[in-house]
Amino acid sequence: MAASPTVFTEEQEALVLKSWAVMKKDAANLGLKFFMRIFEIAPSASRLFSFLRDSDVPLEKNPKLKTHAMSVFVMTCESAAQLRKSGKVTVRETTLKKLGATHFKYGVVDEHFEVTRFALLDTIKEAVPDMWCPEMKAAWTEAYNQLVAAIKQEMKSQQN
Repeated sequence: MAASPTVFTEEQEALVLKSWAVMKKDAANLGLKFFMRIFEIAPSASRLFSFLRDSDVPLEKNPKLKTHAMSVFVMTCESAAQLRKSGKVTVRETTLKKLGATHFKYGVVDEHFEVTRFALLDTIKEAVPDMWCPEMKAAWTEAYNQLVAAIKQEMKSQQN
């Protein structure tokens, strides 16, 4: 039996929107911080990225990582900001299929998603320290978990 979708409350939406409004202005920098945090927690994760494997450039100066980090951060936050309005993760279906295929191809596992969640929450907490509270943490956790569930669903379809 499929689990019923978790409700993303109005309060959670307000917390996500309020923090995203502040973070959006610094998305490039925060995206890079987010990825640097991932690699700090799990150094081996950098091997999952082909554009990092053969690079001599320090991670934080790698232009491809900067671009990738910003797009992932923005997509994650935009998806969270749209969650209640649409009732589901709003990443274009083609993007979601691509995300599923890419994550499957590179062997992304549950632990990677756990590390990424931790790094995301840490980055947001650092970005909006005055707003950060248990409710905001719960709101971002819920939004992230729903995005991951959608990506994992696509990863499953790759196995068939």
